[in-house]
Amino acid sequence: MTEITAMTDTTKTRLSPIEQKFILHWGEMGTRWGINRTVAQVHALLYLSPLPLPAEEISQTLSVARSNVSTCLRELQGWGIVRVVHVLGDRRDHFESVKDVWDIFRIVAEERKRREVDPTLRVVRECADALKADGKGDAYTRERLESMLEFLTVMNGLFEEILRMPAGALKGVAKLRGKVITLLGAGRTKAAG
Repeated sequence: MTEITAMTDTTKTRLSPIEQKFILHWGEMGTRWGINRTVAQVHALLYLSPLPLPAEEISQTLSVARSNVSTCLRELQGWGIVRVVHVLGDRRDHFESVKDVWDIFRIVAEERKRREVDPTLRVVRECADALKADGKGDAYTRERLESMLEFLTVMNGLFEEILRMPAGALKGVAKLRGKVITLLGAGRTKAAG
């Protein structure tokens, strides 16, 4: 869904040193997370921009080829963290990032789960089921696969519960951090052991 915005000033193309530092670092972190550097930099620029930006301005600001920016924007739209916005008086598409960091976390985590965890869970389950059905497989391999399947199933369920939490509840859980262990009594067990 697109949104129409009125824009009186053109957006800036010059970046402050802090904005440059953030965008460059976000690009570096993107590569460590398996995301193309330019895709991450485009996202960082849009995240920092108070106004939606046209692709041409993104290209000029980041000194990246226009075709590369288009590819990056399509990928970010596919992830659901960037959307097209129409600006009154301008026929070009403009783009903006989701601004709420909790929403960005949720969207990216769900997409990573879909692309990485779900296929792994499916293959481990198929392997464990095949060994169980065969009855002839190596007992040690069967035990390892069943242990991995149990872990992935439990963590997948926990992950899905966390993602279904309203943002306020998720923030509250995140702020608890180590207190959860104390509340559950696990801190005493570890210290006693």
